Amino acid sequence: MRVMIFGCGYSGQAIAEAFMAEGATVSGTVRSEEKAVALRAKGIRPFIFDGSEFDGALPGEMAEVTHLVQSIPPGHEGDPLLKLIDGKLSALFPKLEWIGYLSTVGVYGDHGGDWVTEETPGSPILGRSIERVDTEDAWSEQATSVGVPCAVLRLSGIYGPGRNAFVNLSRGSARRIIKKGQVFNRIRVEDIGGASLFLGSQRMGGLYNVTDDEPCPPQDVIVEAARMMGVEPPPEQDFDTADMSPMARSFYGANKRVSNEKIRAAGFQFRFPNYHVSLSELWSSDRWRA
Repeated sequence: MRVMIFGCGYSGQAIAEAFMAEGATVSGTVRSEEKAVALRAKGIRPFIFDGSEFDGALPGEMAEVTHLVQSIPPGHEGDPLLKLIDGKLSALFPKLEWIGYLSTVGVYGDHGGDWVTEETPGSPILGRSIERVDTEDAWSEQATSVGVPCAVLRLSGIYGPGRNAFVNLSRGSARRIIKKGQVFNRIRVEDIGGASLFLGSQRMGGLYNVTDDEPCPPQDVIVEAARMMGVEPPPEQDFDTADMSPMARSFYGANKRVSNEKIRAAGFQFRFPNYHVSLSELWSSDRWRA
């Protein structure tokens, strides 16, 4: 397998590590030379891509790619990669066998805490999630036009080494916001890598929720992490009166429980199926700092 990850950041690097562990050659795009140096240090061949054009050695690498992962979120003008490959996918990627598109469970919108599956119609309530629905469809159409399977990975809240409740507690930035009935799913970043490898190695297409087994109130994760650290959790703050940015507050507008049954039924096993297992591993391995 020869893999290229557009937008090789936190999740992209976890995907790269999963594929490289199976012997794949992996390249990734970033926006700066500084980030390119960091990728190179991890064994990922870096390319600079700012969304405007394919230049330098990038087109030559694209011509050899068998597995394409798009991790760059859509901006005000849509998906920066789509506008460059529209109608030219086969010409730019003549050896392509599989596409993976990283999306979000935000496409489901608010369901009052009820369970949603891949069969649940998308009803996003935020602009950024509305753009995701359109982009999912566009990638699926591009893939279908050239006979290549496209897997859309709908991700919940991403965390892992360097990005977790332990880090927030140690920095004093953790907050225990209480909103009655509110739950969230989350996903450990290594499981994003594992799910991408699972789907890509078998050339599987379709929609897949990549999320944990246990949606729960966000404050429960903070309390559990504080218990492991042996520190007092931050005080409770009522959602209605808490000082929050509009962006942070907007996340609480969508309340749902996201099922991962489809990808598990296909045979994928999560390394970190719930936050209890995940936090325990992060703390005992001392990998929480990154």
